[in-house]
Amino acid sequence: MSNILILYASTEGQTARIAERIAQTLRKLGHAAQTQAADGLQADFEPATYDGLIVGASIHYGHHPAYLRPLVRRYRTALETRPSAFFSVSLSGGGPGAKPKAARRYLDVFLRQVGWRPQQAEMFGGALQFSKYGAFKRLLMVMIVGMAGGDTDTSRDYEYTDWAAVEDFSGSFAKRLGPPL
Repeated sequence: MSNILILYASTEGQTARIAERIAQTLRKLGHAAQTQAADGLQADFEPATYDGLIVGASIHYGHHPAYLRPLVRRYRTALETRPSAFFSVSLSGGGPGAKPKAARRYLDVFLRQVGWRPQQAEMFGGALQFSKYGAFKRLLMVMIVGMAGGDTDTSRDYEYTDWAAVEDFSGSFAKRLGPPL
């Protein structure tokens, strides 16, 4: 059984939900998997204690969280010396008005900035969580999403994550680890 860490940077919680689904899928496949918010890492964090590492982050206004870049750079050696993967979550990645080329560009720019080449990288659709937005962000998101032809009814939230694709990503990662012992 491999021990895997899924490290994530989430703003409204969709990336955290995806990280947890990845962990659940890996556990079903016989591996030990845990999730950890990237902004809550302890000073004594040691990535070398894991057999595999997955990093996930949401995109807001065209960028992954700034605090994640130095973190990934710091642990790049550990990421490159064991099975590792990256997933990016955005409205560009799925849903009405999705722009997969833009989502891929955001992902590629982040990986280039941190100098990391994970063995696996994927984009997932995120969520419009109007219930979690303040008035300004809600208005801004209605304008942005409305121009793209997306859902603008602020009385509800919308989820665009393809959960089957998340499970496929998890299964592909598990194959890189080999069979559980």
